[in-house]
Amino acid sequence: MGLDDYVEGLKPDEEYERRKLAEEKSYAITDYLDDARASFEAVKQGDSLYGATAPSVFVGRSSYPNVSAGILSPVAEESGADADDYATSGAWYEQDLGIDNVLQYRTGLLNSQRSADVNVEDVWDGFVGTQREVAIADRPVDVEIGLASTPDFDPDQYAQPTANAPSGPNASVESADLTENPHVPRAVEKTLEDDDWRAQGAMVYLYEHGLDVYDVNRVLSVGALGQGENRRLVPTRWSITAVDDTVGQYLRGRIRDAPSVNGVEVRLNEYMGNRYWVILAPGNWEFELVEMKSPGSVWNPDPSGDVWMAAASEGYEGRTGYVEETAGAYYAARLGVLEHLSDRGRQAKALVLREVSDDYWAPVGVWQVRESVRHAFEREAADAETLHGAVRDLAEHLPVSLAALRRKSTMVAGLQTGLGDWA
Repeated sequence: MGLDDYVEGLKPDEEYERRKLAEEKSYAITDYLDDARASFEAVKQGDSLYGATAPSVFVGRSSYPNVSAGILSPVAEESGADADDYATSGAWYEQDLGIDNVLQYRTGLLNSQRSADVNVEDVWDGFVGTQREVAIADRPVDVEIGLASTPDFDPDQYAQPTANAPSGPNASVESADLTENPHVPRAVEKTLEDDDWRAQGAMVYLYEHGLDVYDVNRVLSVGALGQGENRRLVPTRWSITAVDDTVGQYLRGRIRDAPSVNGVEVRLNEYMGNRYWVILAPGNWEFELVEMKSPGSVWNPDPSGDVWMAAASEGYEGRTGYVEETAGAYYAARLGVLEHLSDRGRQAKALVLREVSDDYWAPVGVWQVRESVRHAFEREAADAETLHGAVRDLAEHLPVSLAALRRKSTMVAGLQTGLGDWA
């Protein structure tokens, strides 16, 4: 299919119906907190909370190395939802969840937490021990939680969605006890038993033995991977990026000697107000993510401002430093591309253009970047004669000019150009 046919009839972002300003939209989150408050009161038994918890935990990053260790328990009852539906996973994309749906799940999780030292090599008792057992299980585990405080339902923290990803209420705990034995995958048991195994190798082993990055992230975050003396709690935000990066480096190694794709391939995927153009072109491995965030969208809430742009890239040998400008989205998008190329046994120059419209009114996490790029490859590809030609033809569908894209993008700036491209 030619690229002109591929984009025929595509509505530009300017035609999306504008919603309220981002700061007004953010208060919709408090509606879900009201539901969570009511549901919590319904399941509370004195100072205890008893019920099923998704195999999900949270580790904070403030005050490191003394961090907030939390167990996430669903207390808001969604119609037909099981406990594991509340855990972030690729299933959310497959179920076509919208931002509202994600907010319902996220705000319906009570984070029962207490302060903990990150060093957990031999810690398998007490609250932290229970948290670790929950994280390494492959299905929801029943727990009884002794609360030390009333859950905090402070709505003010949600007034600025650009600063706070949606989450449920928090409560301090005295204790947490399992009321059943968790089921732990054999691959996880193996990594636990081998405390001479470096964390990077253990992550790859788990991934290769069927655990998705979401599962590996939970195991890493509770310090269940790596050499014994180095096993520590890892803040959730850090562990997500660490797993995406580690698995991505492994997959890049698998394709470094593979043949190149034969021609230029262009794919499009749209989800939650985000539009992803994924372009593969012949050549040795290169990757770049360019983000274009429209006025009124999350992270660029001023509706009268300019499109905010960010970019990060790597060459054949990869990167050594952390990506600051695009942060975790870079590693999530790169993973989706590398999984596809590894499955095909090919390498390519890869350019991902992410447009964020004002329909993206609350941050839901980098999982939607990962899944959107992963699933872009399920779609039929359009073809183009050259990478330059593909970018030039797509430029009219982007919220920025080709000249602006070239100024920001290392990959696009390196393409051969003509005077007409600067018009």
